[in-house]
Amino acid sequence: MLWVKAFHVIFMVTWFAGLFYLPRLFVYHAQSTDPISIERFKIMERKLFYGIMTPGGIVTILLGLWMLIDYAIQAYAASLWLNIKLGLAIILIAYHVYCWKLLQDFKLDQNKHSHVWYRWFNEFPVLLLIAMIILVIVKPV
Repeated sequence: MLWVKAFHVIFMVTWFAGLFYLPRLFVYHAQSTDPISIERFKIMERKLFYGIMTPGGIVTILLGLWMLIDYAIQAYAASLWLNIKLGLAIILIAYHVYCWKLLQDFKLDQNKHSHVWYRWFNEFPVLLLIAMIILVIVKPV
């Protein structure tokens, strides 16, 4: 099970790298005015989302479910810290899906937000990461 946990963390890092970088690309994309830059950002965003971020998220979730099933067998899933972490993971998945929606808006040249909005939007996964790591390592509840 330690191998599963190790790969869960590895793919989680990959997923979060995308969750941190995609909104940063959105910041620069929202500031762009020339067609060449706009098209370049569309390509970068698409490749990051579909080539790194989404596969990282899928593998992270699958390995997390594998560990959850194993822990449930050991009656470990009743821990409050784990239930909170799972709730945060669901929020993280929703954030990922919302990134997809924003990606589609940019693809269709229908962005509705400023670069400042994306700068704030970019901070949300940081808060989730901090909370999740503390829950897993410290298990304060």
